[in-house]
Amino acid sequence: MLVTTTENIPGYRVTDVKGQVFGVVVRSRGLGGNIMAGLRSLGGGEITEYTEMLEEARRHAVDRLVKNALLMNANAIVMMRFDSSEIGQTMSEIVAYGTAVVVEPGA
Repeated sequence: MLVTTTENIPGYRVTDVKGQVFGVVVRSRGLGGNIMAGLRSLGGGEITEYTEMLEEARRHAVDRLVKNALLMNANAIVMMRFDSSEIGQTMSEIVAYGTAVVVEPGA
C-alpha cells in the first residue's frame, strides 16, 4: 500500500478514486501514567510518557487507515493527513485520513 501526503505519486497514475478513508485511535494514558507525566511536567522538558503514547497512536491510526483502504479495494492513499484532539481531559484522539485510490504504474 502506497501512502503519501502528496496529491500525485510520481511514476503512477490514478485510475479510480474510492473515496475518503479514515483511521481513528483514542488513547488514555491511565492514572499511573498521568501521575508520572504530571510529576515530570513540574520539572519541564519532554513528557516521554505522552510522546510515546502519541507516536504509538499515530502508528495505529495509519495501520487502521491502510486496513480500511484495503477494504475499499484501493492500493494507495493520497493526501494523507493527521488530526488530533482531546476527549475529556484524559483521552487523545488521533485521526489519519486521506483519499483511497487505485493507481497503476505509468504517468
